[in-house]
Amino acid sequence: MSDHNELDIGFIGGGNMAQAIIRGLLKAGHTATQISVMDPATDQRNTITGINDSINVTDDSVGLANRCELLVLAVKPQVMADVAVTLSKLNRPAQQTIVSVAAGITLESLQGWFGETASLVRVMPNQPALVGEGMSGLCATPTVDAAGRSAADYLMAATGKAVWFDDEDLMDAVTAISGSGPAYFYLVMEILQDVAAEFGFTEDIARLLSTQTALGAATVATQGSNDLATLRQQVTSPGGTTAAALAALEDGGIRDIFRNALNAARNRSIELGQLNNES
Repeated sequence: MSDHNELDIGFIGGGNMAQAIIRGLLKAGHTATQISVMDPATDQRNTITGINDSINVTDDSVGLANRCELLVLAVKPQVMADVAVTLSKLNRPAQQTIVSVAAGITLESLQGWFGETASLVRVMPNQPALVGEGMSGLCATPTVDAAGRSAADYLMAATGKAVWFDDEDLMDAVTAISGSGPAYFYLVMEILQDVAAEFGFTEDIARLLSTQTALGAATVATQGSNDLATLRQQVTSPGGTTAAALAALEDGGIRDIFRNALNAARNRSIELGQLNNES
């Protein structure tokens, strides 16, 4: 494959995740003319053009798929089968790497559509990719060579952090932890905001107290070297207010509540993967 900044990248689907990746690529210095996007919706194509009018936009997947070194499938899971079957019939480049960012679409499903010789990468991104702070898990078929893995890593690193897993079964756990994870933190922030309002703060101040505290804690956790338990203990004085709050949470079974929630998400991811394999 070519130098990464000149890599010919094509997107099938121009929705939010595709837009997030494209913005990240451009910020990283990728050449806009080396990015192509196919979307049947005029408004989506217009949005992509608004990001950078040098990006190639089209409503026809044939020319795009037949040219690109890296083909990104950024469509909804329920239409993936139809899209993949159409693409599989095209005369695509032999060294093309196909990357799916659709939730619940397994490598087995992708191989069923594109064949066992295709170079396939499965990605589980998350919503903070929209602001360049995403966490993506990746896995690939054995047919993906070092260049293909490097290209896929480059693609997702443009939206935040990216981690590879050799065992695809771990992707269900990735879905539960980081894929769905932002919603858990939003819920905690929502609760903090609601209680702050009950305490008498205005809505704006309640939101600020909640979100800035979350941002600050996340920044300390990611930039420091201490483990999370140590950071928690540093804020918790014996007999103090934080100790009282944490005791109430522990008495309420917060660890089991989260453990049950994460297992529920993981199990649902497994179920959805099985359903997609059967379709």
